[in-house]
Amino acid sequence: MSKYQDVQRHLSKHRYRWLVTGAAGFIGSNLVETLLKLDQQVTGLDNFSAGYQRNLDQVRDLVTPEGWSRFTFREGDIRRLEDCRSACAGVDFVLHQAALGSVPRSIEDPLLTNESNVTGFVNMLVAARDARVKRFIYAASSSTYGDDPSLPKMEEVIGKPLSPYAVTKYVNELYADVFARCYGLNCIGLRYFNIFGPRQDPNGAYAAVIPKWIAAMIADEPVYINGDGETSRDFCYIENVNQANLLAALTDNPEALNQVYNVALNERTSLNELFEMQRALLLQAFPHLRNRQPIYQDFREGDVRHSQADISKAARLLGYAPTHRIGEGLQQAMEWYVKNLSPALAAS
Repeated sequence: MSKYQDVQRHLSKHRYRWLVTGAAGFIGSNLVETLLKLDQQVTGLDNFSAGYQRNLDQVRDLVTPEGWSRFTFREGDIRRLEDCRSACAGVDFVLHQAALGSVPRSIEDPLLTNESNVTGFVNMLVAARDARVKRFIYAASSSTYGDDPSLPKMEEVIGKPLSPYAVTKYVNELYADVFARCYGLNCIGLRYFNIFGPRQDPNGAYAAVIPKWIAAMIADEPVYINGDGETSRDFCYIENVNQANLLAALTDNPEALNQVYNVALNERTSLNELFEMQRALLLQAFPHLRNRQPIYQDFREGDVRHSQADISKAARLLGYAPTHRIGEGLQQAMEWYVKNLSPALAAS
């Protein structure tokens, strides 16, 4: 039996109170769904700056009425300490996902990114400390590796940040470490690498590449690749993220606490390979894609050329063992993509 199966079995017998920030977002709503299906008591916090009510509506439809009755939603903003304090009251575990993502957005508006990702983060740490939560698990980022060229990426070796967003996520790690040392708040950071799956937003200038491309293919619109297509990423399906968060929250290994871990596969997929995988999965339902080719444009400012994670630390200390490779994740999510990433939705 895997460590994750042990955790799931434990949760089936013990009910805790969880706070998921960014609960209406892509990752947050998936965590809410996972916890409710495990009979947990969940509070969600979101200001809808990057999340959507429709994500919570889909979660409601996927869980039992009894499960949904154990969910409490608070509309609030992590930039307001009083909202953070209210949300943390009586909570055992915090899964902090709320942030303003996107490297390009941070380059365009560093002040807003800093306000959400640094001020908001410190507010959550203070609120969690004062509420005496058992553990504070937070979304870190692979952008922290910056210009370090080594592959695969190991947690202890980072370079200079390449964007304001990367700076904010590294500052999160520093603050979490200080709060652990100064106040005894047990924190674990999870450096996500290119997460994808159901409920990921395909819209806007800062949309993630997988849903954005699939939406374009379905709508018979051009697919644009930044650079020559040989840029590679360690794409990680959302189920692996759910696993990492629950393992971190419930680990009984004292050495695992107050650490930062990569959450990925230790694999590299080029953008050209990703395009072909998506096209192949969609081809039967959308024959207009038979001869479709991407359109190449300039490299994007602030992007690294290659990214690949060493996940041995998470495996050793947390028992992390990914259950979905990229192909399996794309296949599992494709029904949701086809149903939800329609031209009508893309225009909304």
